[in-house]
Amino acid sequence: MSQIVLVTGASSDLGAAIADALAGAGHTVYAGIGPAVVHPAELLAEPSVHGPRLRPISLDVADQRSVSTAVESILAEAGRIDAVVHAVGPVPRGPLESFTPYQLAQIYDAHVLSTQRVNRCVLPRMRERQEGLLVWVVPANREAEGAPYLALHSEAVTMIDHLAASYARELTEFGVETTIVVVPGLFAPGAGPAVRTVHPDDAETVQAYEGRYPGLVRRVDSKLAEHTLTGAEVAVMAQAIAAVVGSPQGSRPLRIAPDRHSSAADRPAGW
Repeated sequence: MSQIVLVTGASSDLGAAIADALAGAGHTVYAGIGPAVVHPAELLAEPSVHGPRLRPISLDVADQRSVSTAVESILAEAGRIDAVVHAVGPVPRGPLESFTPYQLAQIYDAHVLSTQRVNRCVLPRMRERQEGLLVWVVPANREAEGAPYLALHSEAVTMIDHLAASYARELTEFGVETTIVVVPGLFAPGAGPAVRTVHPDDAETVQAYEGRYPGLVRRVDSKLAEHTLTGAEVAVMAQAIAAVVGSPQGSRPLRIAPDRHSSAADRPAGW
């Protein structure tokens, strides 16, 4: 059955690939494009490929008015939203002390508050209809946990994973399902070919740490580069998410961890 899907982070490589895969599977996809993107159509497949099934929509998840306007627009046009795909947030990289309180608020907003804004807009209708799906894209956290200069990323991933699991428990009696998609490796790519990182504003403190731990920043950046998904791996993740969205209600798993090296031919039926 064709679904009406909102992809919140279609400004990223992974988000654009998810939107494209969903449209290719026959769903109507509203691809949320952030305000910083100058040419949103360039992120998505050509309109002639998927026709009206792939529909870019302005969506700034950091702005409640933008979120409300986007959701109301979709409901007015399509009548419902069957599924929401929450994209992965940016990667903070640097000594904890060097991030200002304002930056921490922005990082928390990008990973947690943004999803809450969207959920509060879409869930009332889903609960009323007794059906719906929330898909949360969460980077694997094993390698980042406790790593120097990546502590904030690890904390953000832990928070969003916990939030998704909590929503799953609380929504089950309303018929609204949850699937957490664990992206293998550390990170998914952001807007562009590299990892979208957030660097500290306090350059003086960064220099103090670099003087004490020479070369550590370079090693962390090398680690980030090693764990950025390739285009083929991004496609695997997107197809796995499209398969979950297309699965019948009641059959969707709470958590999946697609093999980044698999292909569509390797996956069992229903994936």
